[in-house]
Amino acid sequence: MAVADETTEKTPENSPHSRLPLILGLVLALVGGAGGFLVVRAGLLPFPGAGQGAGAPAAPQVVDFGHLVFVPVEPLVVSYAEAGRSRHLRFRAELEVPAAQAAEVTRVMPRVVDVLNTYLRALRLTDLEESGALLRLRGQMLRRVQAVVGEGRVNDLLVMEFVLD
Repeated sequence: MAVADETTEKTPENSPHSRLPLILGLVLALVGGAGGFLVVRAGLLPFPGAGQGAGAPAAPQVVDFGHLVFVPVEPLVVSYAEAGRSRHLRFRAELEVPAAQAAEVTRVMPRVVDVLNTYLRALRLTDLEESGALLRLRGQMLRRVQAVVGEGRVNDLLVMEFVLD
């Protein structure tokens, strides 16, 4: 019987060392979670709204438009003929540019009109009739305009008219 008692005392379930990693892991998880919460709550991480309580209203962001001007792009009319039907796209836009860059952008406006005209003429009617077409096309046109006028000269392209007759 002494041999049987000796084997039960050496089993891993009865050893106090078998629970140590579990308890240590639990304590470290709690400390890490609490530390992460406090870091985010104190605003030490660059998350929007970090450091504000759940019920606190977000601070309104004030945008200064004083240094921006809007340069109009010459209206375009693009014709499309597919499957025996002829349709026209009337397109008008304005470019949002920093006031200091307005003269430079106006000076290269013929290039801007050319790149927009070329892009719009390369499209098919199905490209224009899709539900999310305007958002996608606007991004493509802005990228092309920024490539033509140079880095930092055009902030945005605002579509003023996009009518498919």
